[in-house]
Amino acid sequence: MEANRPVVLSIAGFDPCAGAGILADIKTFEQHKVYGVGINTARTLQTENDFISIRWEDENSILQSLETMLSQYNVKALKIGIIENISVLNSIISYVHQKDTTIKIVVDTVIKSSSGFNFWNEQMQEASLIEILSKIFLITPNYNEVLQLMPSSNAKESAKKLSAYCNVLLKGGHNKEELGIDYLYTQNDIERLEGNNDEMYAKHGSGCVLSAAITANLALSVDLLTSCSKAKKYIEQFLSSNKTLLGYHHV
Repeated sequence: MEANRPVVLSIAGFDPCAGAGILADIKTFEQHKVYGVGINTARTLQTENDFISIRWEDENSILQSLETMLSQYNVKALKIGIIENISVLNSIISYVHQKDTTIKIVVDTVIKSSSGFNFWNEQMQEASLIEILSKIFLITPNYNEVLQLMPSSNAKESAKKLSAYCNVLLKGGHNKEELGIDYLYTQNDIERLEGNNDEMYAKHGSGCVLSAAITANLALSVDLLTSCSKAKKYIEQFLSSNKTLLGYHHV
């Protein structure tokens, strides 16, 4: 298996409607011809329209699963989705670094679900956040999330500040002034990623799919900017696949 396809790990929640979380990540990985494995962080009860409940997995269970996966498979990149709190996120990232510092870690900073449920109810201390970010390769916040991570006068300023510690893809889906235009912030540069003009529709789990596509490309040894550009094309195909809130990965 590993001789043909790189292994990519999703650490995320279970969404029974398969629009977001592990199921969406695995679909995305398969389309990118990488082999996806997964660790569950939470069991949610939700549809594309409503978030009903969540039951978080125990931190020790997550770490035990992580130990098994990293011991068995040569994971090239991993993506982290919903996490109960900063402490659990730090434990996961620290363990990965202890095992293998070459694994590229992508964190989809999911603070609120598309149906309005808040995952993080704690106030983040900047020092703790910076310590975690320094171990991450890329975060993918939208305009609302980046302001919660690093409060400032505007989202671009927040993204620029965060890019001193890790790469930041600022997604433009919530930016009414530049709808659909993303910005990739690195320590030394800012790249503007234009969208296309095709008709697209809102989708449940689109942030999960985008970050999973980036992670898959990174595992295939594609550079960061190209990985983000390829993932943007993939998510645009996903968004235009139909008019419902649940997108198709293969059209």
